[in-house]
Amino acid sequence: MASLTCLRPTHPHLHRGSVLLAISNRCFNHSSLLNWILSVNPPRTAPPRAMAKPCSSPAQDLVASPGDFEFVLPLKIVEYPDPRLRARNKRIVAFDDSLKKLVHEMFDVMYKTDGIGLSAPQLGINVQLMVFNPVGEHGEGEEIVLVNPRVSQYSKKLTLFNEGCLSFPGINADVKRPESVKIDARDINGTRFSVNLSDLPARIFQHEFDHLQGILFFERMTEEVLDSICGQLQALETKYEGMTGLPSPEKIENRRRRKVAVGFGKR
Repeated sequence: MASLTCLRPTHPHLHRGSVLLAISNRCFNHSSLLNWILSVNPPRTAPPRAMAKPCSSPAQDLVASPGDFEFVLPLKIVEYPDPRLRARNKRIVAFDDSLKKLVHEMFDVMYKTDGIGLSAPQLGINVQLMVFNPVGEHGEGEEIVLVNPRVSQYSKKLTLFNEGCLSFPGINADVKRPESVKIDARDINGTRFSVNLSDLPARIFQHEFDHLQGILFFERMTEEVLDSICGQLQALETKYEGMTGLPSPEKIENRRRRKVAVGFGKR
């Protein structure tokens, strides 16, 4: 599993064709989502912990400008260790046609790459935007759009899940995260809302939310798991250097012993 573009259907519950949603709305409708996503089973919550440094308060966020929504088609997945995956992502304040066009293209890329979730920085666009559809099929399930999301609560109970990420092709590994979260966000029209997410939607959200904070999924892994994929991460670093002619902006060997990313879901 990976980001909401990131997330690939690698888990048995994510196999293509499985119907996890019966809602037909194509745009994110938070009222129908509230009825579906475990509102009958709200998360057991703990007081929110301090987020990782990349996460700032809305008052401190940089604001996206019209130029931040300019892009050239076709959009392509940005792979580790591209520095755009670590760049600060700007808060969206204009809910206009440019945003809707970007959302449309993000879903298009997500489906074409067999993803179930995708964040804007994974396409090299550094704004606080994610899209996902747990079913992973165009025309099935519900397409969810979250703008400027924030975590207000998360469960103490953690669950282990095998995740993958479109920005880390061919790499899958176990990541432990809170079983449920409560989030505050805006929809594609700018309407504020809060919702409880559990199980797969919560997992997808957390993976994509990490992308918006400049956190990558291997930073949530145990040292043992990280050791098991170290060679694959180094191969991506070498690939980046070969494609760009530049030294890798980060090296897993320099990071692997650092403390895991701080924030909700801290192990």
